[in-house]
Amino acid sequence: MRDLAGDANFVDPASLIGDKTRARILLALLDKRSLPMSMLASEAGVALSTMSGHLSQLVGGGMLRVQTQGRHRYYSLASPEVARAIESLARLAPPFEPKSLRSGTRARALRIARSCYDHLAGHLGVGVMRALIDRKAVVGGDGRHDPNRATEDKLSSRGKDLEYRITPRGWDMMAEIGVTAPETSRPLVRYCVDWTEQCHHLSGAVGAAVLDSCIDRGWVERSPNSRALRILPAGEEGLRSWLGLDTRSFTQA
Repeated sequence: MRDLAGDANFVDPASLIGDKTRARILLALLDKRSLPMSMLASEAGVALSTMSGHLSQLVGGGMLRVQTQGRHRYYSLASPEVARAIESLARLAPPFEPKSLRSGTRARALRIARSCYDHLAGHLGVGVMRALIDRKAVVGGDGRHDPNRATEDKLSSRGKDLEYRITPRGWDMMAEIGVTAPETSRPLVRYCVDWTEQCHHLSGAVGAAVLDSCIDRGWVERSPNSRALRILPAGEEGLRSWLGLDTRSFTQA
């Protein structure tokens, strides 16, 4: 980090951080993720038209960087120095109250658990995938998306770089929740790069069967008019028993 002179001009970055919407954007990116404008707008509780101007200012001011993948543009903190500055200020400040209870609750619910087409995503989907990998039920990768190593995988897409598979131990574990190898021409095991977590979640026929089982067992339920899933008390216990997954930690993330 460069040596700071006594006349360092911190007014410009301070003015960028000092706006509540831009502060919410920076805080949402503090966990090293790259997020699209739509997700950042949901996190901040503002319209897309409003978000565009704020993102342009943060990019122009050197606080954010942007990269284009396919049809989407993803934003992330520009440097570790920006992250350290935000972390230091966050320790001095009280937490934000949601700008909109409805938008704040919706954004949080989507991050905790949602359906991605017909399989689990969000904290829950990534947590299930990680637990299956940790228990050698799924092999072929470590569940992490590394943009520096990715060849075809994008920050929000169906995965193509790796070939995951279910082990014999994995099929035994799947049988515990009533999931068997489906008779289908669809690939059994696929993965997606989760668009909010930038890690892998399980898709394919097995991923769909896992979501169906969670719903049938009363572990999760769909939210009306939303892809969000609500983890029910039976699901907290069931997922803990099946995978050692503490879903209570998702609400603290």
